[in-house]
Amino acid sequence: MNTRTAVISAVAALAVAGALFWAFRPEPVTVDMAEARLGPMQGTVAAEGVTRVREPYLVTAPISGTALRSPVDVGDAVERGKTVVAVIRPAEPALLDARARAQAEAAVAEAEAAVQVAQANLARAGTDLDHAESQLVRNRELAARGTIPQRLLEDSLQAVDLRIATLEAARSELSMHQATLARARAQLVGPEGRLANGDIDACCAEIVAPQSGTVLSVVNESARLVQAGEHLLTIGDLADLEIEVDLLSPDAVGLAPGARALIERWGGPYPLEARVRRVDPRGFTRVSALGIEEQRVRVLLDFDAPPGERPGLGDAFRVFARIVVWEEPEVLQVPVSALFRHGEGWAVFRIDNGTATLREVEIGRRTQTEAGIVAGLAPGDLVVAYPGERVGEGTRVVARVEQ
Repeated sequence: MNTRTAVISAVAALAVAGALFWAFRPEPVTVDMAEARLGPMQGTVAAEGVTRVREPYLVTAPISGTALRSPVDVGDAVERGKTVVAVIRPAEPALLDARARAQAEAAVAEAEAAVQVAQANLARAGTDLDHAESQLVRNRELAARGTIPQRLLEDSLQAVDLRIATLEAARSELSMHQATLARARAQLVGPEGRLANGDIDACCAEIVAPQSGTVLSVVNESARLVQAGEHLLTIGDLADLEIEVDLLSPDAVGLAPGARALIERWGGPYPLEARVRRVDPRGFTRVSALGIEEQRVRVLLDFDAPPGERPGLGDAFRVFARIVVWEEPEVLQVPVSALFRHGEGWAVFRIDNGTATLREVEIGRRTQTEAGIVAGLAPGDLVVAYPGERVGEGTRVVARVEQ
């Protein structure tokens, strides 16, 4: 074999070896890549909340009676001390059953008889007084002539005073029995008598708005019987809204009054600024949709944005609140999905020249999507965003191309 033939054979062998290497070389794994970057980072707690008027006014019935149909509707503007928001008139008398009516009629007959007796007593007292006064006149004339002793004159004077007192007692007794008769007759008044009495209909209690604002709710627009203290309607100022959010108790521990919040999903084109006003010192138990008992804490927030920047937002509207617990201006961070456990710590797959290299990292604070890197990476490093079983030390990778 000459030299030329040997060279040709060697070149052919190398070509075959190269072809076999490329033929059986593993294909690179397609992965999503993420860059370790410096930027602001903040930790938040998020939950659904409900708007509410800060100081609603509940209008209640001051007396028992019949509330007429509501003169205002939900959404009406009212003015303090001027707008009539409810009208209450005395209730209709109740219908009497047979027994109650018989008892009431008997009471009327008894009261009429007592009045007749009192009238007779009054007439007798008047007659006795006339007799005593005429007797006094005669005794004065006789006493002046010395015919009768002074003692008899004094007895006549005493008799007149006694008859006057008896007459006054008879008059009072008559008035008392007449009042009893009127009360007994009133027991017989039914709804038909109530409707026939225009003076009673005119006696209505008008309730005016205790505060200027908007009618938020009307318990019942129709006329109905109400008891004293019964809720009729609610008035509130829609310009003075607050937000109520229920947080899990571990999430509420890190909050403090004044914490910044963003109100999202309220229906407007951009989030609204708000501040935490109060974190309730006592929690409560609520059963979640999965049937799990959760300890929650009520948090109240105030809008920073003026009413003009939240048009249409009213009472009991659902919103989404994102409350800032902590924030840092510049942190090296990677997606949380790029981290995985390695021993007792954390690690990522850093991409060096198309090859995945395992790198142990030390992490700081985390959010739901990002993790702060304290050591192990540098700004600009590329990492595998979602490492799976096909990615390991030395695995060749290629970036996924979005279609």
